[in-house]
Amino acid sequence: MSEPTLRFRPGFALALLALACGCGTSSHSSPAVRTAATAPPPVVAVAPAPPAAAAPSYTIEQLLGTTLYVGSSFSPDGSKILLSSDQSGVFNAYAIPVAGGEAIRLTRSENAVRMATYFPRDERFLFQSDQGGNELTHIYVRELDGSVRDLTPGEKVKAEFGAWAADDRSFFVITNEREPKFFDLYRISTDGYARQLVFQNDGGYDLAGVSPDQRWLALSKPKTLLDSDLFLYDLTRKEIKHLTPHEGESAHDAGPFSPDGSGFYYRTNEGSEFEKLVRYEMASGRSETVLAPEWDVSGAVFSKDGHYLAVSINRDARTEIRLFEMPGMKPVQLPELPDAEIASVTFSADGKKLAFYADSSRSPANLHLYDLGTRELRPLTRALEAGIDPTQLVDAQVVRFRARDGVIVPGLLYQPKGASPKHPVPAVIWVHGGPGDQARVGYRALIQYLTNHGYAVYAINNRGSSGYGKTFYQLDDRKHGDADLDDCVDAKKMLEATGWVDPAKIGILGGSYGGYMVLAALAFRPQEFALGVDIYGVSNWVRTLESIPAWWESTRQAIYKEMGDPAVDHDYLVKISPLFHADRIEKPLIVLQGANDPRVLKVESDEIVAAVKKNGVPVEYVVIADEGHGFAKKENQAKSYQAILAFLDRYLKGGPGGQAAP
Repeated sequence: MSEPTLRFRPGFALALLALACGCGTSSHSSPAVRTAATAPPPVVAVAPAPPAAAAPSYTIEQLLGTTLYVGSSFSPDGSKILLSSDQSGVFNAYAIPVAGGEAIRLTRSENAVRMATYFPRDERFLFQSDQGGNELTHIYVRELDGSVRDLTPGEKVKAEFGAWAADDRSFFVITNEREPKFFDLYRISTDGYARQLVFQNDGGYDLAGVSPDQRWLALSKPKTLLDSDLFLYDLTRKEIKHLTPHEGESAHDAGPFSPDGSGFYYRTNEGSEFEKLVRYEMASGRSETVLAPEWDVSGAVFSKDGHYLAVSINRDARTEIRLFEMPGMKPVQLPELPDAEIASVTFSADGKKLAFYADSSRSPANLHLYDLGTRELRPLTRALEAGIDPTQLVDAQVVRFRARDGVIVPGLLYQPKGASPKHPVPAVIWVHGGPGDQARVGYRALIQYLTNHGYAVYAINNRGSSGYGKTFYQLDDRKHGDADLDDCVDAKKMLEATGWVDPAKIGILGGSYGGYMVLAALAFRPQEFALGVDIYGVSNWVRTLESIPAWWESTRQAIYKEMGDPAVDHDYLVKISPLFHADRIEKPLIVLQGANDPRVLKVESDEIVAAVKKNGVPVEYVVIADEGHGFAKKENQAKSYQAILAFLDRYLKGGPGGQAAP
């Protein structure tokens, strides 16, 4: 959901190793929150598939020929919407006319351009970009003449955009230029870009929002990944107020100030498994729950005039948007879209129009324009490549199973066309990043590529995943590579029970923390999976936790509490690190790694590859020179995905010139 409030909490959110570009959560909606129903829905029985013809074969170039769109910002006159798109092969900034027509390219960067936003009164715009995936993002302005200026220069500086000031005369950014560990808040003038320090962050807070009158600063501070607090800092009196004193572990996540400044909204799961939406009244200091659905509230955003409030809900790995007329929270009907769901809402400056994305498993997100007065709906993009028939792609089916200890584990099952008891197919267990991320419904080129070529995919939300309650979220604490790994092993039984999956041909695939799970599976459950596909996964937790980027300082102790402190828990971290047990790996392995990765250093993959090769085990290694933690460029995605499919064909299917895994 696009929010005009400050989106601070740099680089980390609540997932240590959240996977970018290809194997993680849905690109437009990936809430790092802990949500649930008090009682999980029942286990879903997967019936044998009816006979169906195999789908036409699509190349990875066709499936990546889709165009991904991210973000939306209305031009001051409302005639265009600014966004980021990978139409050029890497994300750049584009403008799309609201009347319809082709997107106009506005930047020509070789590095991914994200978070583009117009100036409120002219068509200059801001964007963020790093260098080769190193995550040291800077804030740039594109001037009216097309020139680009770095507003936050510095070799080791990381900066992020926060929000426009309510008076449209300045905007807020955070930067760690003064102290690499902490982010200070600056106000930058729209006229000449003069900069003023607003808040020097010596307390290690995450900066969360500024009130419309610029008097109050919302701050958050995590104690653990399950426990956090919110504060309001009075910028005039230099006083801080603790908003969320509580006992036990409860999450408190900052939301927006109301446009009139009378209230501050936040989300909390205090007293429940859910994150509900709460309004804090600035004048009285009272808090009131305003929305408590049966799943988690994952975001909220106001129209600029405060007439509308849009709330997003993480409902069983899908996004649900609820729109309300204010005051009074009167529900407003949104358009119904067949085979798609609405997400990532942005209001026009006058509050009369709504831009939103809608996507599904069979189509990337498409941008739509909705007139709140006339109720006219206009699609503005076609993301799917013209040569692909969406009916020949595969929908995600939410499937749950009961793990060995009785815990109900959810996930998304993708069944390839033509799979049946007479024609059983190979499969992969797909493990998301995090460890606290969530596999969510949405288009994934790699998943569709694999299913299109005859592989079933089960994207598991093993214990420790967000989206299913704070109890479920903490079930893997200090049990990583063990209890969560057993869920992956138990998922095999569910696949075998379908009747259309070949039980002898089930591999495991994952990226980031999911890549660690792949290595853990091969090292600690060496007979369970036929092979492993590791996409920049951790092999040595001691080194990874010692090399946490400086700008994660505010959450360092929270990470250590869940995963282990390398200074205190060295022996435990060695125990759960596959590198130190690589002699047990005996099944084929492919490793993919970005050379510039600041989260999982390249040496992690170098060393596990070398160690496994000593076992005489087939190992393939793909290094992408100009990528970091996530492959942003289409040519690199294509190279990686083709390597993965060829590896699976060779060792899982037993393709030409190859052999099935022993």
